[in-house]
Amino acid sequence: MYKRVLLKLSGEILGGPEGKGLESEYLKKYAHEIAQAASAGLQVAVVNGGGNIFRGLQGLDKGFDRVGGDRMGMLATVINSLALSQFIKAEGVDAEVFTAVPMEPFARYYNRDNAVEVLERGGVALIAGGTGNPFFSTDSGAALRALEIGADVMLKGTKVDGVYTADPKKDPDAVKYDEITFDEAMARQLRVLDLTAYALCNDGNMPIIVFDINSEGALKRLLEGGKVGTLVHR
Repeated sequence: MYKRVLLKLSGEILGGPEGKGLESEYLKKYAHEIAQAASAGLQVAVVNGGGNIFRGLQGLDKGFDRVGGDRMGMLATVINSLALSQFIKAEGVDAEVFTAVPMEPFARYYNRDNAVEVLERGGVALIAGGTGNPFFSTDSGAALRALEIGADVMLKGTKVDGVYTADPKKDPDAVKYDEITFDEAMARQLRVLDLTAYALCNDGNMPIIVFDINSEGALKRLLEGGKVGTLVHR
């Protein structure tokens, strides 16, 4: 169904049920599904969040200024990507980490053509460090990278199985959307992504599928053309 995708993973899911630190059981699970997809011929790029280690906005309550806090958050995404890359390699699939700011020898400085070259030879490109600038979320970074590498779709793996009319954990009457337009989602203030990411994907006609990454085999079913999660489109 797709040739090239960008998978956005929140940092919290890498931390397991507590959403903190790194849980090898969950890293192994996600790495297995990603490697399985890459081995089947799909080109997969990954952007991780960093909330399991440090989220920039958290720093405001702890005495950090926004720029310093966001820089710490960017480093958290690099740690997550380095960790996930090791588990992907353990599955027998090549994986390279790219960073938005120079960080050799830990990872390669991001260049769109180099990342695409990794994808085209069957490896997984993990693109870390957000946009390299403060005041931008990792969702915005993921939208930017999806457009840059020419992805067919951006997949957002979360703990929820799609987009709902309200928070399903708080509202038992919340109804799930099978699909929704960017304009509808923004008008109804459904903050699946931040507004900058919405605008980028809308302007670039980059569809998004929001799905539960912890549902067994969900990524595989999705990539085989099954109906999984919620499609957000122009």
